[in-house]
Amino acid sequence: MFTRLAAGLLAGASLATLAAPAEAGTKRPVRWNTGGAVWTTSSKAFKKFFKTGEITDRALEAGINNSGWTAEEIQEGMTKTYKVDVVGVARFLYSKDGVKFLKDQTASYFPYWKMKKTAVPALRSAIIAASKKGKLSSAGIMKNLPVDFRLADTCGTYTGAQNVCAPDKCEGDAQCTSLLSWYVFLPACVQANSALPEPAPRAVQTYTAPARPLW
Repeated sequence: MFTRLAAGLLAGASLATLAAPAEAGTKRPVRWNTGGAVWTTSSKAFKKFFKTGEITDRALEAGINNSGWTAEEIQEGMTKTYKVDVVGVARFLYSKDGVKFLKDQTASYFPYWKMKKTAVPALRSAIIAASKKGKLSSAGIMKNLPVDFRLADTCGTYTGAQNVCAPDKCEGDAQCTSLLSWYVFLPACVQANSALPEPAPRAVQTYTAPARPLW
């Protein structure tokens, strides 16, 4: 049986597989890597944007402008919470379909240093960690990234495009491939794929009174 203890152990295993270099941490959740140039948006800049809507970082502003959404829509979408069960989330993300999902969701966005080698466990650990209290949001996933992540657009090797997990819900190339739009849709897709089955209703035992004697 897949228990909450097992979910916690699996989440810990995800984190343990990541060799933590000196640059490790979540202070730089997005490093926009175009060719040989890298622009960094810090967690502090994202936090301020999520809380107040104020944009203090030029790379973040460019990311919003290229997202296909307004700044207000990105702010609302990335802070919206979805009810989840960490057991269901862990069970899905460790399943064959879950691993396939994670590989698809890290097309151009993955750990800065080890890139695709640790993409699946890194994103998985962030999602599970963000789900522990029963609520999941894009901001929560970003906050729990175990290492710096890059969005790579590098000379044809990576295109900088992400596979938005709900292609039937997005409109246009920007909404369907941009990083911030991908973040907006991610928690809803995790919720939909990790829902636990409803427990079967317990059978109600009927009481039959004993037959009354005739005397």
